[in-house]
Amino acid sequence: MLFLGCVQLENELDLKLVSFSKLCTSYSSSRDGHRGDTSDTTPLLNNSTQDRMFDTMSVEIEQLLAKLTAVNDKMAEYTNTPGTASLNAALMHTLQRHRDILQDYTHEFHKTKGNFLAIREREDLLGSVRKDIETYKSGSGVNNRRTELFLKEHEHLRNSDRLMDDTISIAMATKENMTSQRGILKSIQSRVNTLANRFPTINNLIQRINLRKRRDSLILGSVIGVCTILLLLYAFH
Repeated sequence: MLFLGCVQLENELDLKLVSFSKLCTSYSSSRDGHRGDTSDTTPLLNNSTQDRMFDTMSVEIEQLLAKLTAVNDKMAEYTNTPGTASLNAALMHTLQRHRDILQDYTHEFHKTKGNFLAIREREDLLGSVRKDIETYKSGSGVNNRRTELFLKEHEHLRNSDRLMDDTISIAMATKENMTSQRGILKSIQSRVNTLANRFPTINNLIQRINLRKRRDSLILGSVIGVCTILLLLYAFH
């Protein structure tokens, strides 16, 4: 009866260990598949589910290993009971075989569990580093945009200052030119007045010339006016 229970536990443990190994493999694969993904929502949900399954299966396997150990201990006690001397060699061989199976299952469980924990610890560390890098890049991007805006604004202010300086320079040059021309005109006018005062004949001649220009202008204006009126009368006749 003990040997039958031992075999049943070994079969159950074998199935559990196979499922446990597949769980650890799928955990590693899902981590690798989402390593390049910047979105953390789906990977976190999947890995959280796998973590819960890992904890549950670990407890179940540990309980089965404990039961199998207890059964092996009872079988060892049974082989030492009186009346089993004739069967002692066969029983010891069978017991040793079950102990080897228990040792193999225990070793496989601890190895798989250790690999799973190492993968999870490594991926958690890498995930933390990736988040820190993304945070740093995000902050650097904001700072770079702000710096770029400040540089553009500074360049705009410098261009405005340069334009104002150029405008002021042009205004000053224009003012100096106009002042110089006004001085020249005053000098010419002063010389003309001096000449007119010194030579009255020239002054009279200039006045006559001006009067004749005015008269000629009046005559020419009158002729043009009369011709225009005649043309209008002819056109509407």
